[in-house]
Amino acid sequence: MSPSGTTKPNSLSKGATIMNTLTRYRSADLPQLMDRISKNSIGLDNFFESFFDSDVTTNYPPYNLIHVNNVESRLEIALAGFKKKEVKVYTEYGKLYVTAKKPEKEDSDSYVHKGLAHRSFKKAWTISEDCEVRNVTFEDGLLTVELGKIVPEHHSRKDWF
Repeated sequence: MSPSGTTKPNSLSKGATIMNTLTRYRSADLPQLMDRISKNSIGLDNFFESFFDSDVTTNYPPYNLIHVNNVESRLEIALAGFKKKEVKVYTEYGKLYVTAKKPEKEDSDSYVHKGLAHRSFKKAWTISEDCEVRNVTFEDGLLTVELGKIVPEHHSRKDWF
């Protein structure tokens, strides 16, 4: 391939030409690449916004995402110190939101070490269109969200014998 991306004869196909205009991008070229993609795409704006969303800067609260099988997943979130009435779980616009509001109180205690975080938060996970929340439980400081993939009838497994 010549540097300008021109064509060259292919010895295997007897005179046919191969077009090769692939360009290699580096991380420094990402803004230019995204500009080219957004100019030539329709309906992918939300996809790229969610893909490059920078709201995931905190690790609080700690959670596990467990892949149970091909159609089931489970999200476990450690919410020690929260009561059920302080926690809210809902879905909206393809996202699963978990929020918890801890009432403000003045601490008159003198801590030598304060390692337990009792702070309010709002955390969101993007869920695909073929995924649904099947069950939500809160027990012993552990919030469990059971997620399931919606499998159309013609794609579901059928055992004949």
